[in-house]
Amino acid sequence: MMRDGAARHGLISGRVQGVYYRESARQEAQRLGITGWVRNLADGRVECHLEGSVEVLAHLERWLWQGPAAARVTGVELEEVACEGFTDFQVRRTDA
Repeated sequence: MMRDGAARHGLISGRVQGVYYRESARQEAQRLGITGWVRNLADGRVECHLEGSVEVLAHLERWLWQGPAAARVTGVELEEVACEGFTDFQVRRTDA
């Protein structure tokens, strides 16, 4: 694992479902070399787990506030969590 590796668990609120948010987040994460996953929640939010260097996670956090053109993000809550060692970035299906 990289020495400066970090992980964040996040919840994104606003108009973030049905606007290509998850796939756009996957593309941006892959561009930055971030691993983890993103999925829709039944309550309309998007949930994510992100792993990478502190620097690249900061870049993706700024992107999460923007999202794709049709998104209207009203909140991004990220907390530090333990790295789980993901090797890619996936769009997961909603559990609900």
